[in-house]
Amino acid sequence: FQNSSKLSDRRSPHYAKLNRREGMCSCLVYLVRTTWPISLYMCVFVCLCIYLQIFIGNSDTDTVVQHKLPHSIRTRYMRLLPLEGSPKGGMGLRLEVYGCTYKSDVADFDGRSALLYRFNQKSTSTVKDVISLRFRSHQAEGVLVHGEGQRGDFLTLELQRGRLILHLNLGERKRRSTGRSSVMLGSLLDDHHWHSVQIERFNKHVNFTVDGHTQHFRSPGQEDTLEIDYELSFGGIPLPGKPGTFLHENFHGCIENLNYNGVNVIDMAKRRKPQIYTVGNVTFSCSESSSVAVTFLGSTGSFLMLPADYSMESLSVRLQFRTWNQEGLLFSVPMSLDPDPINLLLQLSQARLLLSLSGGPQNSAQVFSGQNLSNGQWHSIAIEVKDFSLCNLVLVVDDVFDLKDSKLGFSIILGCPLFQSDFNCENPNRGYQGCLRLLFINNHPVDALQIQQESLSNYSQISFDVCNIQDRCLPNLCEHGGQCIQSWDQFYCDCSGTGYTGAPCHNSIYERSCEAFRKTGSQSSVFTIDLDGSGPLEHTQVNCTMADKVWTVVGHDHMRIIDIRGSTPRSPFVLIFSYTISPYHLRSLVTSSEHCQQEVKYRCRKSRLFDTWDGTPLSWWLDRDGVKRTYWGGFLPGVQQCSCSLDGNCRDMNYFCNCDPNGQSKIPLLCVMHRFFWNSASFYQESSYLHFPTLQAELSVDISLFFKTSALSGVFLENLGVRDFIRLELSSPYTVNLTFDLGDGPVIITVQAPVALNDRQWHYIRAERNVKEASLQVDSLPLKLNEAPSERPYRLQLSSQLFVGGTASRQRGFLGCLRALIINGVTLDLYERAKTTPGVNSGCPGHCTSDSVCHNGGRCVEERSSYTCDCTQTAFDGPHCRTALAASFESGSSVLYTLQEPFSGILNEEARRSPAGFHDAEVTKSQEKVSFGFLTHHVPALILTAHTLDQHYMAVMLTSNGSLQIRYLLNKEKRTEKFSPVSSSLADGRFHWVKINRKGQELFVQVSLCLHSNSCSILFPVSGSDITDKELVQAGLRGFIGCLSSVQFNQATPLKAALQNSQSPLVTVIGRLEASSCGTISSLNTLSNTHTHSGVVAAVVFITLCVLAIIIRFLYRHRRTPAPSVITGKTHRPSMEHPPYRAALDLHKPNHDSKEYYI
Repeated sequence: FQNSSKLSDRRSPHYAKLNRREGMCSCLVYLVRTTWPISLYMCVFVCLCIYLQIFIGNSDTDTVVQHKLPHSIRTRYMRLLPLEGSPKGGMGLRLEVYGCTYKSDVADFDGRSALLYRFNQKSTSTVKDVISLRFRSHQAEGVLVHGEGQRGDFLTLELQRGRLILHLNLGERKRRSTGRSSVMLGSLLDDHHWHSVQIERFNKHVNFTVDGHTQHFRSPGQEDTLEIDYELSFGGIPLPGKPGTFLHENFHGCIENLNYNGVNVIDMAKRRKPQIYTVGNVTFSCSESSSVAVTFLGSTGSFLMLPADYSMESLSVRLQFRTWNQEGLLFSVPMSLDPDPINLLLQLSQARLLLSLSGGPQNSAQVFSGQNLSNGQWHSIAIEVKDFSLCNLVLVVDDVFDLKDSKLGFSIILGCPLFQSDFNCENPNRGYQGCLRLLFINNHPVDALQIQQESLSNYSQISFDVCNIQDRCLPNLCEHGGQCIQSWDQFYCDCSGTGYTGAPCHNSIYERSCEAFRKTGSQSSVFTIDLDGSGPLEHTQVNCTMADKVWTVVGHDHMRIIDIRGSTPRSPFVLIFSYTISPYHLRSLVTSSEHCQQEVKYRCRKSRLFDTWDGTPLSWWLDRDGVKRTYWGGFLPGVQQCSCSLDGNCRDMNYFCNCDPNGQSKIPLLCVMHRFFWNSASFYQESSYLHFPTLQAELSVDISLFFKTSALSGVFLENLGVRDFIRLELSSPYTVNLTFDLGDGPVIITVQAPVALNDRQWHYIRAERNVKEASLQVDSLPLKLNEAPSERPYRLQLSSQLFVGGTASRQRGFLGCLRALIINGVTLDLYERAKTTPGVNSGCPGHCTSDSVCHNGGRCVEERSSYTCDCTQTAFDGPHCRTALAASFESGSSVLYTLQEPFSGILNEEARRSPAGFHDAEVTKSQEKVSFGFLTHHVPALILTAHTLDQHYMAVMLTSNGSLQIRYLLNKEKRTEKFSPVSSSLADGRFHWVKINRKGQELFVQVSLCLHSNSCSILFPVSGSDITDKELVQAGLRGFIGCLSSVQFNQATPLKAALQNSQSPLVTVIGRLEASSCGTISSLNTLSNTHTHSGVVAAVVFITLCVLAIIIRFLYRHRRTPAPSVITGKTHRPSMEHPPYRAALDLHKPNHDSKEYYI
């Protein structure tokens, strides 16, 4: 430090040592902190370029003011000059500086030059290659590295549209063969900043790294070696006649520290080594770009005003721009100052350019040009107005010519200033956010730096000499295949068709198990489930059998009896089963199930299992880990017997299995495995905790658990990093907090409950943090959401173990019970871990230890010596919430229920300010659930509607042919969407259940959707409405005649309120309404016939499979006396009359014909 003040000679700056504790003035600084100076002037000298910027400091000794530079700076000299101090006197500065020695070898290529590294031999063949370099490019296209051989090998590294592409071919002569690999990395690499590249190849394995982002791939070529003839070229392919398919533009820019297999190519070129041949003009200093870019930062109020000459009879404007936004005003020109002014406007509209005339008696001149101009690439514009009296408009976009003639009756404004009310600049979609460069007005260049330094023009919210564009979709932070879409300062995830929802497509729209469908009153059928929730496994279809227990049934490809006629030790019979779900799904299903059993019916006739002279088993099977198992019939592993020998009821007590008597009996064998489902632990010491591996939560994490406690507070879980952390805790009897720190300060999300949560009853918590937002929900309370700022860190870096039920400091531990702790789709085994942990017991005491206690979403409430079921939040009644509440409706009967809370789909203010095209994406944050049962003979009929004061609505009706139809209108500018999940008539006098469940943009029948309003009503059935849908009004006029049962809309139960609390101000009953028994358990039993048996559950399919493949070998067949046969009963699995359907919402189009998909 050569330019600094000093307190004394003993504390001079030359005594300082960076990041060291020794020395007279050691520096250990982690944050830039300016103490007292009001403003600070920083000069950075690099080459011949001077970077100047003024920073505003803090006003006291405690606060920290951070300034983020628009881009990184590499320099040798830096000077900090305090400009103004505190009014009270005194100033000082504490600065964090890190540096290191740096050797730089630079070569400048002008787009027509190259460096050739020629080999000592005719060709070189390598098994391992390492190429590293840094580059700074003036253009979006250009070849950086190229080499090829006569046998077809080649390696090419080139820029295409600002992205780096590595082409590699090993041993294939045909260029279009399968041996070729092309990998793309990076984005916006033509931004005139330095970017680092490294290519590492060993045999066919390649690591390709750009700016720290690495992609590993394997080349599919035939050879392990890369054979290149004669030379390797850098900066381009110099000879037009040289063979190769990748002959594109040469590189225009600078390359630094170019190394090929340990050879410093640029250093050898500077020393004029004979191995390096120079083509064209290659210099060894990096020249600066002649173009100066400016960045318009704000969507409102960002502008640059330039003077213009009104005496001119024509106007021409040329410029280049790049942006991610589809809408924005690029510039405006007031072409007359009359009382009725005329403005020439150039604006982006739906990613196209629109040149138009605004105002005046004639406002008809419009020219559209270009396509997909919001793709982040540089686009050129040329505009010419040849005659003001007879206006001739010419617009050229990317060399595409468009012209418009119109009669017309000037400063030039770039961007959209707020004081220009005619331009509607207060509209957030109106202002331009992006970069401009190479601006020419009437063929005269505009010097942006001169504008900044001499203040020749008026401007606001402008950054000079830098383009601050960022590619927020690289890397793609959308999960599960979601498509990343971005604007200037935000990115959004399109989750359509992925089966997931949420801001980054993190949460599955499907339930995790069949048990979840049983809670909603579903009958046995085929359902789509997602076994690991937000985990990597995709959703899959299973059969759900709703008997005394809920069985998940998975079939396989051998559903019939297979006859085996003879086998020998040399030629055994092997049977491999292929199941309807993948092995990964099977493993997840087994892990998350309470009880798994699998059945193989081995019908033996003169065949045996174990009866050999040396005890060698004659058959066996392989479990999911590939281990050979020789036990059968429910016996213990490792014992070559069947359960009949243990029970003493074998047909022949001289043998250990019924098949070993070599008889003709047909005895089924059963494989049973046991696993946990209700997994819990009790914490009774504040200093105790369970520890698990570190959370994998860098980009996203979701946590769900149940708890019950009588303590005032306690930490549910905590995970720490060096500076980052995440914590979920009960901070008071009424408050649950989710706290996390990404390194820039803690963020706290709080849910305040209206009643105490330490009431010794089970409560549910779900917390989530991802790159877009963080949320917290407790029980059925409203979701608390915290959207992440676009510029804050997004990686949560944790390093410690995960502490469950306590903290690392052994303070504020949780006292009570935790169960069903699921993190990112994985259930943590609290039960097993508690067995070896002091202060923690496995399991939880009490009566509410199973979901089967209370049905249909009822809450189990612990009492001193028993339990009760709280059915308040369900549409059912009874001691176990199983009694359906139904009512008969006559003509003119209806029930009106006013919701106290708004629909969950109300768009917040930020959503309303979102760029065009992203407004509908905010709908993905909401979800609704509607369920009811009905019975009728009359059509058409309006069963249920939910509408808002601003005419947004959803409706469920039966059409004139009796088919079910769901309608919704969320945007008055679009048409009503219609979905018909069931084509057959439901007005058949039979009872039908309907479940409508919408999560994000996915609509199920189980499906509803959100409406945009602060207040709304549920109306069913309705005899008149102000909704403008004519078909809907006609159905509403006819009303509904029949029976409705167990109607529920989210947490509201309108029919239950009308029957049990008709005096409530929320309920209005019109006409005659009588209680009915339709939909009750007794009536439903007539619709489905479910039989259960304690023994075998399935005859031809496997139930909750525990084994991936079963291999049975029959080695010997011995003859024995026949034994009487035994027949085991079967369990019949009913199915619903109509399987559930799924329909995908298209919120971006107003139309048309809906599509249904079977699941």
